[in-house]
Formats: sequence, C-alpha cells, structure tokens
Amino acid sequence: MSNIGLIIEERSRDIGDFLVGRLLPFRKKRMIGPFIFIDHMDPTQLGPHHYMDVDQHPHYGLSTLTFMLEGEILHKDSLGTEQVISPGAVNWMVAGRGATHTERTPESLRKGNEFIAHGYQIWVALPKDKEQIAPEFHHFTAQELPQWTDHNASFKLIAGSGYGRTSPVPVHSPLFMIEIKTDEPYELDTMNNLSGEIGICIVDGSIEACGEEIGKGNILVAKVSDTCKTRIRAGSHILLFGGEPLPEERHIFWNFVSYDKANLEKIKKQWAQRSFPMMKGEQSYIPLPGL
Repeated sequence: MSNIGLIIEERSRDIGDFLVGRLLPFRKKRMIGPFIFIDHMDPTQLGPHHYMDVDQHPHYGLSTLTFMLEGEILHKDSLGTEQVISPGAVNWMVAGRGATHTERTPESLRKGNEFIAHGYQIWVALPKDKEQIAPEFHHFTAQELPQWTDHNASFKLIAGSGYGRTSPVPVHSPLFMIEIKTDEPYELDTMNNLSGEIGICIVDGSIEACGEEIGKGNILVAKVSDTCKTRIRAGSHILLFGGEPLPEERHIFWNFVSYDKANLEKIKKQWAQRSFPMMKGEQSYIPLPGL
C-alpha cells in the first residue's frame, strides 16, 4: 500500500531576474512540518548585464534558509551581516520580529564571465513563542555540516536532526533537511531515522514509489509521519525535509508569516511606513505589494 499521499509539481513563477519553481505553499498542503515556503531557483546562466540583484526586502515570523547548488550569492542584512554563500553551504537568517536583507551576485563574479546560479530559498515558520525573538544570522560551510555514506548513497544533514545526527544550524523546532545523492539505486527507509512529516524534493533523477516513477521538479509527501519507503534511482539528487508540524495555523502575506492575522496587519503598516529595521547605507527597498 502506498505511503505517498501527495505529489506536488513545481509551478513556474517569474520573479524578474529569475524563473523560479514554487513548491510550497500548495493549496492542498500549505506546510510540511514547519517548512512553509520553498522556491527552487532553476539553473540560470548569469553574466554581463544579467546578475542577481534582489533589493532590500523584509521578513517577519520565520527563518530563511538558503542552499546553493551552483554559483554564489552575497547576503547583506539589517544586522550588518555581509556573507557570500557558496555551493553546499547554508545561510540561516532568523527574522523573528523583523529583519531586512539583499541578495546579489558578489563582485568576484561580476568580472564578465558567465556562470550558473542554482539553489533553493526556503522559509521555516517560527513557533508562536519565538515569533518575536531578536533577529540572528548564521553561516555554515559545507564542511561544517554532518556528512556520511550508506550503500553508495551520500548524505548531508543541512539543518535539524535525523539519522542520529544534528546539524549545527540553530533551529527553533523539531525539523530536518537532508541532501541525498546516489550513484546506484538506493532503498530509502526513514523509519526510526526521522520524526514528523516528511517531504521528498527531487532535484535531479527520479524516485520509484508504489510502481510509479516520479521525476525531478516534484515533491512527494508521505502519508504517515516518521516513515517513508521509496527507491531512489541511480544518479539522483534529492532533499528530504519536514519535521513536527506547528500546532497553530500559519498565515502568509508576502514575506511575513504569523499565527495571528492582526500581527501581519501591524507588520504591513511598519514596512509601508518605513519603520522596519533597515540596512545602513542601503537605499533600495521593495515596496509593499499593492501600494
């Protein structure tokens, strides 16, 4: 009997400099564990006259997780952070009660050469009692993240806990995000290794579930928490993610997440009135949608 309850297809969305694939939220599944938003930055060729330049924009009530597969991004924020993220590393910004940031191609790549940018932008909703915490920023290199192999499959624990290991990324609720790459077919069995809701994001290759082949650009959602059994094809690249769901429903407006719609109204007014924490010396900002 199938333990896969839902397949979510990537939906294309043009955000200006990039065509991204929106994976979460989805009308039939708004969250997987505390994960509330996942955008896949499709492999995009950048170069002269076409770089990433996302102006100053706010976040509230969530943590952002950036994970690059190719290329680099320069992150700057209202905390004074300036950090380049490279493939395999993690940028983790806890927005809490409010933070702003920019995302741009670093100067080191603006030398006239062409390159590929490819990665994931992810939001993790904060628990109710952590929604108003002070903002933080953390960066971890690929080498700082737990890595291991099992029967010709390589694992990297990006965030949270799983398979008896814990990532150094300071999360605020029980969750996991794990990268798996296979050289040969691999039988994935998460029983006793993961806790909570489970999603499988297929970056490349395919997975066989219940006699059906599911290819890249899809998320599979397990019917039963804690347990998922599938066969990953050789040469595949997947991301496992999920965790314990938050007890309250979450509401989203633009870049803001809250359990309380009244909080969202307050934050909207703060950004519209420019009374939000802003980056020093950064004149750019993205206005509130609808204004």
